[in-house]
Amino acid sequence: MSDMQAVLCKCIRIYSTLQSKNTTKPSRADLLAAKDKTVRDVIAPGLRVLFCGINPGLYSGATGHHFARPGNRFWPTLYQAGFTPRLLAPAEERELLISGYGITNLVARATATADELSPAELVAGRRRLEAKIKRYQPQVVAVLGISAYRTAFAQKVAALGQQPETLANKAVWVLPNPSGLNAHYQLADLVKHFRLLRQAIELDLIV
Repeated sequence: MSDMQAVLCKCIRIYSTLQSKNTTKPSRADLLAAKDKTVRDVIAPGLRVLFCGINPGLYSGATGHHFARPGNRFWPTLYQAGFTPRLLAPAEERELLISGYGITNLVARATATADELSPAELVAGRRRLEAKIKRYQPQVVAVLGISAYRTAFAQKVAALGQQPETLANKAVWVLPNPSGLNAHYQLADLVKHFRLLRQAIELDLIV
């Protein structure tokens, strides 16, 4: 690690610590006011994986952090699948950059559920995602949600895992949606699918 990278890592950790101390539970009024708000991407050039959610929930819109709702399994899944050395809080999200991971969304605006998004919004989100990939050049983009992927990418029979199609010449991997509203997958199931991605990257199996 270069001196510049070491300084960057230290700054990210200080920022994350300050953010976690300043995070308070949003009130009902805060949640209602969060509709259509956006959450800043956690992104940098040359990431190993850019995780792409569907769109922020109201809890994330209110707090300004990705996958912030207490029932969301994203952060426990990342930890148990080996992506992070410890369980990160949503307010510590920028520490992902240190390990080469980032977060974005297909659709930027916050809603109570993803069902509020129109197919046209998801398709437009795919085009925006492609532009981000061209700019930041991650090794893999991991879309979190098979149904949203099928709509946004016009792939009606897509399955979980690496996709035969690329996006901006980068590998695309589809993972289950970690939302607590997704009853089809328990935490152990999510961890299994996320771990397959991590292992494929570490073993250089993604082409």
